[in-house]
Amino acid sequence: MQRKTLAALAAIPCALAPQVADACGGLVGENGTIQLVRTTTLAAYSNGVERYVTAFQFTGEGESVGSIVPLPDVPTKVERGGDWTLQRLTQEVAPPEAPASGEADQTTAASDVEIILETEIDALDITVLKGGGDEVGKWAIDNGFLLSPDAPEVLDFYAERSPVFMAAKFDAERARELGQGAGDSTPIMATIPTDDPWVPVRILGLGLEDDQRVEADVFLLTDQRPELLAGGPGLNVERSESASKGLLTDLRSDEGMEWVGDDMWLSYLQLDAAAEELDYDLAVSADPSVEPSIKDTGVPEESAVPVNDKSGTPWWPPVTGVLAGAGIFAALTVSSRRRHVGGVA
Repeated sequence: MQRKTLAALAAIPCALAPQVADACGGLVGENGTIQLVRTTTLAAYSNGVERYVTAFQFTGEGESVGSIVPLPDVPTKVERGGDWTLQRLTQEVAPPEAPASGEADQTTAASDVEIILETEIDALDITVLKGGGDEVGKWAIDNGFLLSPDAPEVLDFYAERSPVFMAAKFDAERARELGQGAGDSTPIMATIPTDDPWVPVRILGLGLEDDQRVEADVFLLTDQRPELLAGGPGLNVERSESASKGLLTDLRSDEGMEWVGDDMWLSYLQLDAAAEELDYDLAVSADPSVEPSIKDTGVPEESAVPVNDKSGTPWWPPVTGVLAGAGIFAALTVSSRRRHVGGVA
């Protein structure tokens, strides 16, 4: 079973609590020992701005490993995130189980790809780039990423709606210099002004066999109860309620989290589906009076389905929805040498 975490307007912790998420499968270095064992993500949307917070945790030995994340729009900045925000969100949904920027690097960019931002955050090299699916794929290969055979199609799927991607590469040598060991994680936060949030779901099945199960936890934090529309089956709303004052106070006290409001809506969704079913995204409307866009689901209107609600709150009709963050990390593997993948020039 493949366990991953999905970003949406809130946190999407993977493996912080046993009942919330197991180790996220992922990215393996060339020698096969480096693994991205946890991908924890928070995507919060308020006043037209999304804050996308995620943390990387690696284990094993080798030189580098990384991933690419589709974003809904161009971020104004990418910086180190709070130290315990993601853990606190995980604790909120599973209390008994929950455990208690540098200078820009110069990287080689493929033609027709615009490098929007480059920065170092601890042992991570972060690059935000803009371009079509083929161009982003070529850039990834030129910069040491090994793409799975289905990557060109998936990159095109996202580039048609937003040509913005964030690439994160883990530098094992720099981690050693910083005293980071296996299992240490690094939180990052991207601030993204956007009026069209959506949650990437399809990318969770990247590189998997059709019958592999994908499980993901999606936390949403919005100013009001959001409206959601899925492009396929497998998503369930487990909790939908006003966020507690204690949770909001705790989040606001973490570094860089002062933007958290006094009143926000907390939604917690779980995804459980076979990889072959993940050909869609989750459309979101942060305004309860506006229906989510069918286009943002990535599928035709007849394929869109309601999100099954187990929280007891009616979500359909009107259409189900929530905020979207770009967070989900494509299973793109870093290689120390260039590789060519069919479909990506």
